[in-house]
Amino acid sequence: MLVLCGIAVIVAGFLLRFNPLLVVALSALVTGLAAGIAPLVILAAFGKAFNENRYVTVIYIVLPVIGMLERHGLQERARLAIGKLKGATVGRFLTGYLMFRQLTAALGLTSIAGPAQSVRPLVAPMAEAAAEAQGLSPGGDRIPAMAAATDNIGLFFGEDIFIAIGSILLMKGVLEGYGIVIQPLHLSMWAIPTAIAAFLIHGFRLWLLDRRLARGR
Repeated sequence: MLVLCGIAVIVAGFLLRFNPLLVVALSALVTGLAAGIAPLVILAAFGKAFNENRYVTVIYIVLPVIGMLERHGLQERARLAIGKLKGATVGRFLTGYLMFRQLTAALGLTSIAGPAQSVRPLVAPMAEAAAEAQGLSPGGDRIPAMAAATDNIGLFFGEDIFIAIGSILLMKGVLEGYGIVIQPLHLSMWAIPTAIAAFLIHGFRLWLLDRRLARGR
């Protein structure tokens, strides 16, 4: 029963609004000590878990770098770059980004872009600059929201083409549980028509966005 003390630590920590990471770590420590595990063994388990899942902490490195780049004019440079392109519109630019996101996700590069890494510091400002180049006012959240949606759609419908992605392996396991044996390659190949359809449908939505912006709606 003593090993359940860790649950009490979590409940108390969250009720007192302590740092969640500290609460979880303390709960694991209390649970380990209550189970009779030596402190050094618990520390070694923490180190092993951190080492095996260190990719989770990459965001703590990426975010400060992005913040530093923004402080030194990353968004302004991005706006200038897109403003120099002739014929650039919000829809055309985001359609190109959609294709980039789908192709890289299909190759397994799912973390190469995202809301924090690319949409906020680069894609959304560049889309707004494209609207300004058209002589339009990008006011409101419509363009940044569409930029974020484009990123999500490109990732969601592109990653299933990569045979080693978790969703493919999950579908394979579920189907095998029902006696249906299928290779991951077959699942990924059938994801290609879906990705093409998603590209065409969202590309049409981006074309409609250009039309609405041009009408001032």
